[in-house]
Amino acid sequence: MYDITIIGSGVSSIFLAYKLAQCNQKVLILEKGKSLEERECPLDRGEKCDCNVCGKYFGFAGLGKSEGKFNYTSDFGGELEQKVGRENLLHLMDEVDEIICRYGGSSVEKYSTVNQQLARKAETCSLQMLTTEVRHLGTSLSAKIFQEIYNVLSNKIDIKFEVDVQEIKKEDNIFTLMTNRGNIQSQKIVLATGRSGTEWLNKQCSSLGVKQGKTRLDLGIRVEMKEQQLRSILQETFETKLAYEFENSISTTYCMNPKGRIVRKYQEGLVMPDGQNFREQDTGTSNLNFTLFTPTYFKTLQEANKYAHEVIGKINKGSDRILVQRLGDLKNGEPTTKEKMTNNRVKPSLEAEFGELINDVPALYLQIVQGFLNQLEMFIEEEIDEDTLLYGIDGKFYSPIIESNTNFETSIQGLFVIGDCSGVTHSLSQAAASGIYLGKILNKEHSYRLDVNLFQ
Repeated sequence: MYDITIIGSGVSSIFLAYKLAQCNQKVLILEKGKSLEERECPLDRGEKCDCNVCGKYFGFAGLGKSEGKFNYTSDFGGELEQKVGRENLLHLMDEVDEIICRYGGSSVEKYSTVNQQLARKAETCSLQMLTTEVRHLGTSLSAKIFQEIYNVLSNKIDIKFEVDVQEIKKEDNIFTLMTNRGNIQSQKIVLATGRSGTEWLNKQCSSLGVKQGKTRLDLGIRVEMKEQQLRSILQETFETKLAYEFENSISTTYCMNPKGRIVRKYQEGLVMPDGQNFREQDTGTSNLNFTLFTPTYFKTLQEANKYAHEVIGKINKGSDRILVQRLGDLKNGEPTTKEKMTNNRVKPSLEAEFGELINDVPALYLQIVQGFLNQLEMFIEEEIDEDTLLYGIDGKFYSPIIESNTNFETSIQGLFVIGDCSGVTHSLSQAAASGIYLGKILNKEHSYRLDVNLFQ
């Protein structure tokens, strides 16, 4: 019998376990994927994924292994601030960073994107600058840090890999987990499966009677342009996050990569253009890339996934097809051809099919990206090069918001949900903070029970 069983070993789970390990409780982590050193996928070698359980998305550290970008803010999305309060959230994020630095994160300098002068100028151009402090670990350092934390945790709690939790039941205040490796009993359960476990979580919530709310889906055009064109607004901040309003919808830039490349992202059975930071490459480029994401909300996860497959699947055509078009051609209503690309000043960092985005991409996203680039020209006081490339289409997926109280406890007593699978957090830093927050609560409850028992 365990005091607490955590399902999933992503970022929220790791920071929760780190806090629980400081108190005398019997804790178990169950992970569908593999340990950090065993996580691998043919996609990392440029081959086709044939994983039974994909090592890119499942396994110890979850998506924290991918790029390790910790944005210490609540302004980039997510609803954790509403749960815990702004001041408390800032303290939690400080604690997240302190733990990261304890295991090697301080070798990468934390930087700030705050620039009051640029922020005021952006407002005059109908743009908003969103600011944060960032510690960008990169894939290699992130893996080393989480391996160090794993070494600490594995000596204090039980961690089991390649365990498939098939069903969760509760009887007489005890949870029973039916798995491919036998049944496990626990007094409390914490669901921390991340975005990759959304389908599984949806099934479990339905079975247990836990209510789920709306689901968010972000779609947008990935832009690749001359790096020097944005140097005037990036020289102080490395990454600038801009928000643009169009017809009552707020679109924001995401994953801005100066000197970076565009790579293929395989997720949800779809193929999308994604950014890769220059630190993850042998050599940089003279380009800069980012995605301009626009959020849409759906009543259910199924509706959100259906729309994503309709839009992105139409482009993929059952393959890894991604479409790219020159900005100048989009403005002139002309397709981009191989001949036109011969002398294009912005050389594509991703091999994609040249064509006409309007044939495959909903017009709304093209209107938004053109409107944004018009305002960006005003901001940088320079015309955006018509050789700028537009890739269709990138997607960012979220879990449905699961109803829980301020302690992340669902309507089922003793059943908690944290991290991105809760629908409340939308970043590594917030997921980690939610883990620390719940860890403190569960440790306090445990200490209280011990104190009470002393007087009985």
